[in-house]
Amino acid sequence: MQREQARSDRRRTILIVVCSIVVGLAIIAYPAIKLIQDSRTKNQALTDFGVAASAASCDAATNDDGGGTQDHRPDGEKIAYAVSPPSSGPHYAVWAPFDKKFYSDGDRPPVENLVHNLEHGYTILWYRDTLPKDQIDQIEKISKSKLPDSSLGKFIAAPFKESDGKAWPAGKNLAFAHWSGPDSAQKSFGHRQFCGSVSGEALKQFMEKYPATDAQEPNGG
Repeated sequence: MQREQARSDRRRTILIVVCSIVVGLAIIAYPAIKLIQDSRTKNQALTDFGVAASAASCDAATNDDGGGTQDHRPDGEKIAYAVSPPSSGPHYAVWAPFDKKFYSDGDRPPVENLVHNLEHGYTILWYRDTLPKDQIDQIEKISKSKLPDSSLGKFIAAPFKESDGKAWPAGKNLAFAHWSGPDSAQKSFGHRQFCGSVSGEALKQFMEKYPATDAQEPNGG
């Protein structure tokens, strides 16, 4: 009985050691694999992700009234934007971090912070927070891919919830937004383009049409 107990204890010890090694290797391997994947994605073209622009069911871009420059509101004040998602307008005095390009449902700052980024030339890809995970993963890869030179790296992808604003058109699951600077008549516009499916090609076309230099304060950020 003692010998059998000793063998059982050894087997248990070996099993614990093996399991600990496997778990330890997994903990070490996961961030390494993620770094390798991110490195590969960084060198991929924006157009490698999602469907072709012609298959994304995208509407024409809008020309919204681009008001609200320097209209800074107190943090915490809920702003009712005229359009959804917002393409311009009042916003909080502090913008979202310039170096973060992708937000999930759990870490996204208030919409009012992100609108401030629009003022400085950012393009925001708003996506429904109810999108399937595989499509959100595609959007995250887009945020890490090689963006058009015209964007100056000013890009953010963030979820949009029903409580954030007015309902979107039926069948549209993401929207690009950009806030253009004043034209020759000192008129500025916000632009939105709704799409049904994730398309890096459609996003590239939008960002090239509305570059980061075409903004209220393009040198900010």
